Amino acid sequence: MTALVWGADLLRPSVRRDRVRTARVQSGPLEASLTASGTVVPAIEHVISSPIDARVLAVLRRVGDHLKAGDPIVRLDTSDSELDAEKLRQNIALKGNEQARTRLTLESQLIELDGQIKSKDLELQALTAALASNQALAKEGLVSKEALRESELKAAQADVDLGRLKQSRVNAEATNRTQLEGLSLEMRSLHAEDAQQRRLLELTTTQSDRNGVLTFVQDEEGALVRRGDVVARVADLTAFRVEATTSDVNASRISVGQPVSVRLDDLVTAGHVSVVEPQMQNGALKFLVSLDQPDATWLRSNLRVDVQVITDRKARVLRVARGPFAQGGGAQQVFVLRSNRAYRTPVRLGVSNFDWFEVVEGLAEGDEIIASDMRDYESAPELRVK
Repeated sequence: MTALVWGADLLRPSVRRDRVRTARVQSGPLEASLTASGTVVPAIEHVISSPIDARVLAVLRRVGDHLKAGDPIVRLDTSDSELDAEKLRQNIALKGNEQARTRLTLESQLIELDGQIKSKDLELQALTAALASNQALAKEGLVSKEALRESELKAAQADVDLGRLKQSRVNAEATNRTQLEGLSLEMRSLHAEDAQQRRLLELTTTQSDRNGVLTFVQDEEGALVRRGDVVARVADLTAFRVEATTSDVNASRISVGQPVSVRLDDLVTAGHVSVVEPQMQNGALKFLVSLDQPDATWLRSNLRVDVQVITDRKARVLRVARGPFAQGGGAQQVFVLRSNRAYRTPVRLGVSNFDWFEVVEGLAEGDEIIASDMRDYESAPELRVK
């Protein structure tokens, strides 16, 4: 690529035009951004927890297996839970017997009270008839006042007794209804516990509730898992998001809602910052990106991607395409092409993104620069271009 020529007592290096990359300064919009590294992850990952305290009997699937909804993953030991379920069934049977006995007892009480009421009602009718007869005889002077008074008292007492029996029946009926409702409530509670226990037993062969890929499984057979412990995770691979990290020096420049560009070579999709984790880890800030096209065909789980967080938008600036000639903004030395010469020129670059550097000073619109890595010529003020 390089040749040496003599001229004006100066040893001048040269480069071949077809061996270097060039870029032209132009005017246009520029979105300033900061760079982060990202990893594509499933947007949804279903966590399957143990429904009971149990031991792992069998691991039916391995990490990486593709699952369909309903596929079993892990089988858990159910012996203790089955014992609890059997106790519940026995309690339901006992409570049912208690409920039946109570109903029969209460029905017997009501039948007995009904009999007493009927008997007392007949007695009252007889006493009332006797009273009416004595009252008629008393008008003719055939019955003494004492006998009439005694008839009145007996009829009044029978009427009071009948009223008391009827009220006792009302009270007994209300008490019976309360007792039966209480027993029914206990029975419903036991049935609900039994249904829950049956559901838990059905879940002990943990199943995937969706199509996806198994990303984690408790694969140690015989291991004890507590109720609520994670035994498997199933990722839905039809939609993705990006987990990104950047230097903690950028923490103040990243916030929820900022637009983001995610790129893999020439493949690009847009998104926005959805979560910024509050704590730094090892000098890095982690944030999550929701994608506008989470089901883009080129997205793959664990795929490494470049992430650009848009921090500013400028409607019109001088800009030049990114290239190895500069690693960042600030003061730079670039070679500007003039005919068959390239002149070393100090410039200052501003903000940048995937594609462009902002030119702050040192270059004009239309200037053409060498965009290749020119560190081998950093001491040369001028180059011949062949």
